[in-house]
Amino acid sequence: MLLRKNIVLVFAFMFGLSACTYHFDEINTDPNRLEKIDPSTLMTPTLYDLANFNYNRAYSFTHHLMQFAVTTSTTGGVHRYADLENSGNSTWNTYYLQLTNIKEMYELAVEAEDVSYQAVALTLRSWILANLTDCFGDIPMDEACRGDEGILTPKFNTQKEVYEQILSDLDTANDLFAQGADISSTDLLYNGSIQKWRKFANSLRMRYLLRLSKRTEMQSLQELANMINNPADYPVFDSNEDGALLPISGVSPYDAPIARLEDFRNGKAAASFFVDSLLALNDPRLPIFVDQATKNDGSQEVIGYKGLPSGFAASEQFDYNPSNLNNSLATPPLKVLFMTYAEVEFIKAEMAFRGLISGSAEEHYEKAVTAIIEQWGGVVPDDYFENPRAAYNNTLARIMLQKHLAAFFCDYQAWFEYRRTGLPVMPSRAGMDNNGVMPVRFNYPATLQQTNRENYEAAVQSMGGTDDINTKVWWEK
Repeated sequence: MLLRKNIVLVFAFMFGLSACTYHFDEINTDPNRLEKIDPSTLMTPTLYDLANFNYNRAYSFTHHLMQFAVTTSTTGGVHRYADLENSGNSTWNTYYLQLTNIKEMYELAVEAEDVSYQAVALTLRSWILANLTDCFGDIPMDEACRGDEGILTPKFNTQKEVYEQILSDLDTANDLFAQGADISSTDLLYNGSIQKWRKFANSLRMRYLLRLSKRTEMQSLQELANMINNPADYPVFDSNEDGALLPISGVSPYDAPIARLEDFRNGKAAASFFVDSLLALNDPRLPIFVDQATKNDGSQEVIGYKGLPSGFAASEQFDYNPSNLNNSLATPPLKVLFMTYAEVEFIKAEMAFRGLISGSAEEHYEKAVTAIIEQWGGVVPDDYFENPRAAYNNTLARIMLQKHLAAFFCDYQAWFEYRRTGLPVMPSRAGMDNNGVMPVRFNYPATLQQTNRENYEAAVQSMGGTDDINTKVWWEK
């Protein structure tokens, strides 16, 4: 009898185990958690994080290096080419983090056979890779973001290899966009319009083909001319409505890039080159960008627009409170520039100036200037281009000055274009370090020497043997 009871208990216990495990995976599924994420869920935070970071890098680095702004401190500062050893660390870390997200976005899109999101991922990847390689030179690409595969010390690709991949990927994206359908309306950039994404991809490709203009073996200018002459196959931005400008509402989770508005102007001023250039043009952007200077005798009397010279020496004294950037530039809602329609017209103006496409360089130049002024909310005066300082004068210098001003708040683009052309010519001051020579790249993060030393050293040798701010990248040579 006892034996029978034990047998019954054993079977009951086994049945209980069976009951507990039968369809356990279904019963234990959290209905509020996605088993698979959709590529759209990665795109929104990636776009916002990139916009936030790029805005801050324009504000804190590019503006100071390219004479849009200065710090009022008498020592150090980017406008003096000082203390730059670690200035690229955040760029390296942020961009590789976002490349990891975009890699996952692309893989999910491939798995879902969604060609639209594949093309979006290729476009964003190309944009980030271009900024990375233009900041540093040779970078990990083929083996980057593959820690899940056990690749923890990725090899570096040459800048030539990176650019070849970028141009190929953007060409692929153009073809995929042509096949795809609109995406989720949660898309912060274009509200799901694949045609506008396609224009963005092709406009970026124009940017990068022009950047390679010194590398004649790449035949990039011929390819650029082919794109411009075939708008049906390569649609690009043709109005301000097409431009890649990401809106930031200031409402959580899309908070303003500058957390505390009082920090935006504290210890800073507008640079003389920036202010004086806009003054000479009688440009309607001037009051949009900066306020007026005042006497520092206690009267606060307004004396007009007047900045501080970049690289001013510690011994220099100024008898005025300089113009400063307006708080409105940091007050949401605002739009962060990824790429503008004006840039496309500037590219066409340069190509026409070089005689590589038909049409009027002057017409493209005036379209570009008009577009960027209107984008910032200005109204172009009827006589704007009658001003000898604003009128097209058949020089690259005239195009590049306006292109420089148009790159205000557009990540690192003013720096990259200056390195490509040496324009506009900006004044040098006695207070500048580095012998007054414009830095042309970031140092690699110091951590690479400990975590990926062999590949780091190979990259440094590939670029000329020195890892410093004066080592020119491949397309500059």
